[in-house]
Amino acid sequence: MAEMVSYDEFSFFHENAEEFGIPWDGPPTVRRTAVPVADDQRVSALVWGDGDPELVLVHGGAQNAHTWDTVALALDRPLVAVDLPGHGHSDWREDRRYGPVENGEALATVVEQLAPNAAAVVGMSLGGLSAAVLAARHPELVRKLVLVDVTPGVDHGKAKAVIDFVRGPEWFADFDEILGRTIEHNPTRSESSLRRGVLHNAMELPDGRWTWRYDRRFAEGDAASTADGAAAHATAPGAGGSIDFAGLWDELARVEAPILLCRGSLSPVVDDADVEELLRRQPSARVEVVEGAGHSIQGDQPVELARLLNEFAAS
Repeated sequence: MAEMVSYDEFSFFHENAEEFGIPWDGPPTVRRTAVPVADDQRVSALVWGDGDPELVLVHGGAQNAHTWDTVALALDRPLVAVDLPGHGHSDWREDRRYGPVENGEALATVVEQLAPNAAAVVGMSLGGLSAAVLAARHPELVRKLVLVDVTPGVDHGKAKAVIDFVRGPEWFADFDEILGRTIEHNPTRSESSLRRGVLHNAMELPDGRWTWRYDRRFAEGDAASTADGAAAHATAPGAGGSIDFAGLWDELARVEAPILLCRGSLSPVVDDADVEELLRRQPSARVEVVEGAGHSIQGDQPVELARLLNEFAAS
């Protein structure tokens, strides 16, 4: 018998805190809001706390703002976690373009409205490349930039495991099936954390099947597919396309804000050559290797990542 599933997106924070030993004084103050951006699209976001947001957190492709829940609890400071266009509760784009350039422009509107005084913008994977574009083109909105396990050097080979998972089945017979596939592809994570992640990132259809919340459609030709589920200016998968973000090195070179790269010790997505190129383009950039973390540092080592973010934001 398939599991009966109920879902309240704000009901799991105590589980996040308990799993990672974060002090619990009761539910945090979190609200969902939406910001109109270009082309009549709305970008959804989670606003943590009542004060002026001090950080902006941007997830990777095929993820959503809740990927940061444990990090946000550990940080315990006002912040905004954004659902990128086509992800989470944000609107899907008619043109299906979800690359860093398009995302960066959407983020500019969101940050300007919700967190114009934030000390840092933090982006993981696709979110990191999008945040880099934001920092290059809207420097007044990014005082410091944190890249979580990504550089423009990411390609299909480095991100193959993540891409293979994201490009898997579109539909699942029930919740147990979609959870089972997720557990199979994330052997180092606890079942409880993966269950939370699936509930935040999937939805039940009227016929009882389950599917992911993010837009899986790919435009023909010059499309928006990615390293972890949504790409920039790469031809559509299945059409012989590849992932190539090399053009974004020039964007990253233009960033005036201090840069921190957090690299997962178990992740193949960022290699030594990428770090060398980053330091060639941005000699003052700081690089930290997070032990015991794969590509999703915020899921594998959220407390350590929060420590690094707090330190960098205050420096």
